[in-house]
Amino acid sequence: MMLAALVLLTQPQWVFAEDPFTALNLIKPSPPMAAKNFSVSGLNSRPLRLSDFKDKVRLLNFWATWCLPCKEEMPSMERLFRRYQGRGFTIIAISIDANIPAVEPFVKHLGLTFPIGLDPKLVAASDFTVRALPSFFLIDRGGTIIAIALGPRDWDGGAAHGAIEALLR
Repeated sequence: MMLAALVLLTQPQWVFAEDPFTALNLIKPSPPMAAKNFSVSGLNSRPLRLSDFKDKVRLLNFWATWCLPCKEEMPSMERLFRRYQGRGFTIIAISIDANIPAVEPFVKHLGLTFPIGLDPKLVAASDFTVRALPSFFLIDRGGTIIAIALGPRDWDGGAAHGAIEALLR
């Protein structure tokens, strides 16, 4: 009895009875598709390209400062980024704001440290057929879109950890 309790306590938090991709209500493209490379301006005015992060698991996020669900989930995204950034994972968040000056104060206020790009003319968003905010594309190390999320998610919960852990293996 004591041994069983010890085993349960040592299991990782992200072990689920159901698939973490299902728990997050992610859409799995069938067949899987290659993520299209893009180049947008970063907050630092240097180009930001998807290919800059090849060989990493990438969570590509399209968002806007005026999108309340985007703002609400950004702190959980930051925690996810900090947890896995040293293990070959990154988040790339692309703002579609037309009001570019609003983006930097928003990012600073929330203390976001993952790469932020600017897509005011919706070029990258169109390439990914973004139809809702926030929109996410989970991309494996090989550049294949593994899953899509439309709308906010708990990116710091056990299901998200399970999904990222599975892709980092």
